[in-house]
Amino acid sequence: MSDLILYELSGCPYCAKVINKLDELGLEYESREVPRSHSERTEVEEVSGQTGVPVLIDNNHDIDGMPESDDIVAHLEANYGS
Repeated sequence: MSDLILYELSGCPYCAKVINKLDELGLEYESREVPRSHSERTEVEEVSGQTGVPVLIDNNHDIDGMPESDDIVAHLEANYGS
């Protein structure tokens, strides 16, 4: 299992923003695709308390379910950028 786990949805522009940052930094991560229906997103809701994506888990930094693409990108830059 990867130390970075990203809950995402195909076609989501906010998810794409996070994926682009992960790729730019050369980080390996586990992708977990969520269902389109918010009512079926029980796994991501258990992790983050909400059904929106993206949501990041970063086991290296004790992040158990960070929502919001801007916050995730800032976290990745601060902790994995050069």
